[in-house]
Amino acid sequence: MKGMLRLALAGLLALAAGGTTQANDALKAKIGVLRLSSSAPVFIAQDKGYFKEAGLDIELKFFDAAQPIAVAVTSGDVDFGITAFTAGLYNLAGKGTLKVIGGMSREKAGYPLIGYFASNNAYASGLKTPKDLAGKRVAVTQVGSSFHYSLGLLADKYKFKLADVKVLPLQSLSNAAAALKGETVDAALLPVSTARPLMETGGAKFLGWVGDETPWQLGAVFASPKTLTNAPLVTKLLAALVRADREYHDVILASVKDGKAEINDRTKPLLEIIAKYTNLPVEQVVGNCAYIDPDGKLDVKNVGNQIEWLQEQGFVDKGFSVDAILAKEYVKAD
Repeated sequence: MKGMLRLALAGLLALAAGGTTQANDALKAKIGVLRLSSSAPVFIAQDKGYFKEAGLDIELKFFDAAQPIAVAVTSGDVDFGITAFTAGLYNLAGKGTLKVIGGMSREKAGYPLIGYFASNNAYASGLKTPKDLAGKRVAVTQVGSSFHYSLGLLADKYKFKLADVKVLPLQSLSNAAAALKGETVDAALLPVSTARPLMETGGAKFLGWVGDETPWQLGAVFASPKTLTNAPLVTKLLAALVRADREYHDVILASVKDGKAEINDRTKPLLEIIAKYTNLPVEQVVGNCAYIDPDGKLDVKNVGNQIEWLQEQGFVDKGFSVDAILAKEYVKAD
């Protein structure tokens, strides 16, 4: 009897040791990300265990602006970045210090994400539509940010000079929102999640959505050349993200009508995950569900256009094109 007990105990210890070894074998990585719905698949993959099931131990590190994430990838503070394209990201990529490996959010008509918002005084003085931003004081996070680029696309569309706009880089979303409320700027480009509290309290006026005016590839997944040497890590991460991309697309985005996702038995679990990571109630999350390709594809042609535009404006160094910044073995082009 004692012998049987000893065998059983030995078996249990062996199983425990095996489990520990398996857990320790998980590939560890840090992802730099913003607390925005544009990164919804990241939150879904983390919360539903898709990263873990792929053999990954992922830590999310949160930032307040996109450009610092690119810097953190380059310095090694994080292994992957998932955020919007910026001039800073392109300059680093042009020097070979990071590579784009997949697509994420897009500005697309019908899926509210980044909007144009006016201060109350500017609105009362005639700033009623996006095309009226010509000649105004407009807050963005940083020079060459996705917000700055969106403003440039708007200028091109309505044939006014971006140079005539007084662009004020205020370094963070919270600073831009505070300036808008405080009437120190006429307008700001903000994610709807940041702007909604202003609108609900009467602190700003809505002018329009970037996706309705000028659709473009907003976000991407990127990594440093050092991280890319670990092919199993990169492959597993992208597979887990695409799994989440597909679920987000087929469940949440498929329910969107008039810019809002439905709350039902199927969508609510995913909406609650997004709400958890963005620190927003579900009732607000439904109104800013960014479009994301279900296969994680990247609009390579549009990214090339972005680089060319930013180079023409002097925000990005010349001498490289989109091909130079892609890890083509991983990118699925759209």
